[in-house]
Amino acid sequence: MRTVPAIILGVAIILAPIIWYVFPIIVPIESDFEGPAIDSGARIEIEMLSQQVEDMRNQIEQLSLEISRSQSGGPLLQQGADGSDDYGYDSTTPNDIIDAYAQVVLIANRKKVNQQLQLANSTFLKETFGLPREDLTDSCQSMTNPRLESLLILEEVGPVRVRMLKPAIDSLRTVFDNIRRTDPDLFARINTAGSLCVRRIRGATSSASAHAYGLAVDLNIDGVLDTLGDGKTQLGLTILADFFRQEGWVWGAAWGREDSMHFEVSRDKIEEWLEQGLL
Repeated sequence: MRTVPAIILGVAIILAPIIWYVFPIIVPIESDFEGPAIDSGARIEIEMLSQQVEDMRNQIEQLSLEISRSQSGGPLLQQGADGSDDYGYDSTTPNDIIDAYAQVVLIANRKKVNQQLQLANSTFLKETFGLPREDLTDSCQSMTNPRLESLLILEEVGPVRVRMLKPAIDSLRTVFDNIRRTDPDLFARINTAGSLCVRRIRGATSSASAHAYGLAVDLNIDGVLDTLGDGKTQLGLTILADFFRQEGWVWGAAWGREDSMHFEVSRDKIEEWLEQGLL
């Protein structure tokens, strides 16, 4: 009775190279996404295919173990009542991604996600605007810089409520309008983890981040916070990043310590606003 399972398993082993090598060539799973932001549907399809291939690989590994045990005279793997086999593989788990936007994925080529956009670092911000307040601490405080304070507003922008400088809010509204028209399902899932926070950069004495200037916002999908520095993020945030980059915002996924919830106005955009007299 061992002959039939052995034949089936043998065929699976023969097909393994085709699944492992030919399929990824036909359908590139881990290619760097450089297309337009509107291609969010294709991005989801890629991740779903990636998940399916990973499930297939897991099944092949289990089949390889099973045929090895069969040929050596050992017992075939038995499936438990919970659907898992002797090695813990759950054969009842669906291949499709249940919640694509919230799916956590690796950030492909993350050091280059901002392309040619320049970061508005703390030195540039201080030289351009001065500090948002003179007595910075490690806690969030009010903004006292007259030039910046006069431009600070609190407003509902798309799916979130933020306190930022007016040009940044107007730009953020453009980003959200584009997302809403292109991908309303994703738009409805956007949540915020904060915007303005006037404090010094941790470990510094007189430097402030873009958050302290009202030029940055932290976003997530469904209110689930991203794990800082693990090189992964929610699929929905990778899609949002395309829209923000097109509007001249940089994404914190490119930082040495990845911060994929963080989006801030680029130096290029700030200089454009300065030329237009908006700041």
